[in-house]
Amino acid sequence: MSKRAQTPLQLSFYRVIFGTETRAGKWFDIILIMVILASVMVIMLDSIHEYHINYGVLFLQIEWAFTLMFTAEYLIRLWCSDNRKGYAISVYGIVDLLALMPTYLSLLLPQAAPLLIIRVLRILRIFRVLRLLALLDEANDLARALHNSTRKIFVFFSMMILMATIFGCLIYVIEGPEHGFNSIPHSIYWAIVTITTVGYGDVVPMTPMGQVLSAVGMLMGYAVIAVPTGIVTAELTLAQRLHKERAIRAARNCTTCAHVESDPEAVYCRHCGSSLPAPGHQPEDEA
Repeated sequence: MSKRAQTPLQLSFYRVIFGTETRAGKWFDIILIMVILASVMVIMLDSIHEYHINYGVLFLQIEWAFTLMFTAEYLIRLWCSDNRKGYAISVYGIVDLLALMPTYLSLLLPQAAPLLIIRVLRILRIFRVLRLLALLDEANDLARALHNSTRKIFVFFSMMILMATIFGCLIYVIEGPEHGFNSIPHSIYWAIVTITTVGYGDVVPMTPMGQVLSAVGMLMGYAVIAVPTGIVTAELTLAQRLHKERAIRAARNCTTCAHVESDPEAVYCRHCGSSLPAPGHQPEDEA
């Protein structure tokens, strides 16, 4: 996606709004996060009935002030960006847009106002401020592990649905409507609650046979609850091992001081400043 030319004014705004290299850029992101937190706090306070009755109008005014402020920020980001489409469809861009929509949507659908809590997702920008982008590698490993586990978890989930259906049908036959099991779907709901060991207690088997079946369901729930955890853990371990192997393959030796550089994007040695060989150079152990 090609980048467009920026005017000096746009470039100045871009360095402050999108960058954290400058002092102004860091302070902009810090202030932005504080404003986002204040906006979320207003939404949370407004959800308390007593505060809503006494200060509902004030909260609405404050929320509109925040929304207009964030709308102006979003438009400025689009204006000064060197790749408007790229920003608009990025994770940050989509979250920024979604944070605005509920307020305007509430003009037509008042019940959509609580969706403003999605604004808390903008706190993701703290990763930029604290320079924790390296943690995104670990997040990518976790996402990759979850993706690779999808088919196995789907099979496991299907088996759990089948198990819950069987238990629901059995308890419906054993207990019947006279003990609160009015239908098979309602009985399947009880089976899911029992197998997952949640136990709401709204429907309870009364007959000895029903109680035995309930006990078996809970024990089976304890037995299988670790299965998806094991699946994801195995995939995560594999993803981390592959990530480590890629890092080792990308490592290079400085030809001047022999320091091992593992950053594949590094051009110069961080120790002596000499040029580094191209990625793929086999590293040697440091002396």
